[in-house]
Amino acid sequence: MKVGFIGLGNAGAKLAGSLVRNGYDTTVHDLDKAAAQPFLDKGAHWADSANEMTEKCDLIITCLPSPAACSAVMEGKGGILEGMSEGKIWAEMSTTDVEEVKRLAKLVEAKGGSAIECPVSGGCHRAATGNISIFAGCDRDTFERMLPLLTTLGRRVLHTGEIGTASILKVMTNYLATANLLSVCEAMVTMKAAGLDMATTYEAITISSGTSFSAETEGQIILNGSRDIEFTMDLVSKDIGLFQQIAERHNVPLELSPLMVDIFKDGEAKYGPRELSPNIIRRLEDATGLEISASGFPDLLVDDEPEEAGYEVIPRGRT
Repeated sequence: MKVGFIGLGNAGAKLAGSLVRNGYDTTVHDLDKAAAQPFLDKGAHWADSANEMTEKCDLIITCLPSPAACSAVMEGKGGILEGMSEGKIWAEMSTTDVEEVKRLAKLVEAKGGSAIECPVSGGCHRAATGNISIFAGCDRDTFERMLPLLTTLGRRVLHTGEIGTASILKVMTNYLATANLLSVCEAMVTMKAAGLDMATTYEAITISSGTSFSAETEGQIILNGSRDIEFTMDLVSKDIGLFQQIAERHNVPLELSPLMVDIFKDGEAKYGPRELSPNIIRRLEDATGLEISASGFPDLLVDDEPEEAGYEVIPRGRT
């Protein structure tokens, strides 16, 4: 299978790296050709446009920062749809809007192609090792065609149902991660104000019922002071905003979600939209004059699990 990959940002570069590392015939494209050079040096090919890539490849993966960016790559001049034809697959690996991914999937299918949405979850450090989790929304036949590649890109692969289901579940998980991050920030600042040691506070959180993925990962990066989780405030705002839209579409009167949206919008206004997302704790540090840090924590997360072949996760009660 010849694979095309468009979007070599923080997550995309690591996913594309897994394809090249595992011997896939890979063609790459990005607005910044310099971002592609490490892959070209390792044997990947370059496409000057999305259309050119689609004509050459069996599978075209997009991993882009927003629904608008994906739509432009799909429908714009020289876009994917111009080269789409019978038997080809478009795979959307971005975190995107459910209605938009369903709309684009219909355009792909009208050209004779197949569409799958397969957003990832688990952090860029796990994307780098092929150990990230993947949600896959599509018909079962397309899922079966994609499963060998998906189990290369990720460790745990969940077929969520038809197109749209994976996008809904992905923004739900990002909503939960953001809620956990905000609560960790409040807990750490409160413990610092109460005179507790920060390293001890971290251990108390992570060995107890108070732990979470965000506490165990972003908590370390906060205490190091780098705050570099390879994710920014504007992307958090996009994701939790998409979750809020789903709730509003289905008349669910959420209480925490609107507050979280406001907190991150305030963080963007204070520190800039491209500020690293764990620096949302600065709102509390600035308000209290406290610095939340401790020695012995890493400046970047590294996945210490060996790369292993992935597998399909089967929901309970299913065979």
